[in-house]
Amino acid sequence: MFGKGALVAAGLLALAAGAGVWWWNSRTAAPPPAPVTAASLTFGGPFTLVDHTGRNVTDRDYRGSFTLVFFGFTMCPDVCPTTLQNIAMVMQLLGDDGAKIRPLFVTVDPERDTPATLAGYVTIFDPRIVGLTGTPEQIAQIARAYRIHYRKASDSSAGYLMEHTAVMFLMAPDGKHLTHIPPDMPPRRIAETIRQHMTDSRSPSTNSGKSQ
Repeated sequence: MFGKGALVAAGLLALAAGAGVWWWNSRTAAPPPAPVTAASLTFGGPFTLVDHTGRNVTDRDYRGSFTLVFFGFTMCPDVCPTTLQNIAMVMQLLGDDGAKIRPLFVTVDPERDTPATLAGYVTIFDPRIVGLTGTPEQIAQIARAYRIHYRKASDSSAGYLMEHTAVMFLMAPDGKHLTHIPPDMPPRRIAETIRQHMTDSRSPSTNSGKSQ
């Protein structure tokens, strides 16, 4: 049997060992993740889709132009046609600046929205609007990149509708997110917002450091 002194010594050794383990873990443990804030969120990214002419395209095909990205579907009864009509009005209001922006309409209903279906839809509003579709996996990828929600709202013999985020995304020529535009913003205000970002992109303070 151990004497009292031996038991005390063993207890002290165990305590010291536990303290040592805690100290080591505190020194080597990974720091807690940074909190997610609105400022830290990113929108947009690489994608591979098919445009309404049947051409395979990626995000890089639209580099060099501002893009106005909107998600919807051709069977949408209200917000999609209204938003596309507003985008068409914006393009007219921009005048010559309209040549610097590409409106992209990305379907959230690839099951029904084929390139031919999109071609007969987007061109009704403005021939400069590009309709984009793809496989369900490709649509899911770009939806994640832009952090938009979509799902079938109903499914019956009469068909179905889609729930989806209706905000527009203004993207810079380098693919970076500039701002969100709500669908109920008046076309004149949208045009002013886009033109302001175009002006900012040309200002010396914005471009400083790019060419040294």
